[in-house]
Amino acid sequence: MNTFKNTVYRLTRAIPKGKVATYGQLARLAGRPKAARMIGTFMRTNPDAPHTPCHRVVASNGALTGYSGKGGIQEKRTMLEVEGVHFNHGKVDLSRSLWIGS
Repeated sequence: MNTFKNTVYRLTRAIPKGKVATYGQLARLAGRPKAARMIGTFMRTNPDAPHTPCHRVVASNGALTGYSGKGGIQEKRTMLEVEGVHFNHGKVDLSRSLWIGS
């Protein structure tokens, strides 16, 4: 069965290194545009990290929010920087690092 949660995790696994998606973007791509908060819950309870790279999901303004992995938000930022994600004034530069998923 292909549940909404499975669809979200599949989309998350498609985000390449050096790119990010927003919670709202994943909600839209998964067919439930008003479910951005639910996406956050899915990322927080991700049973398959790092294979499902929840650290590549950020707020719509590029802010790093919620990361339940060891090291918290600072570790999320470090992982994104290592992968080549661009930052500007403490937030992900979405003009350079936003994944255009399908």
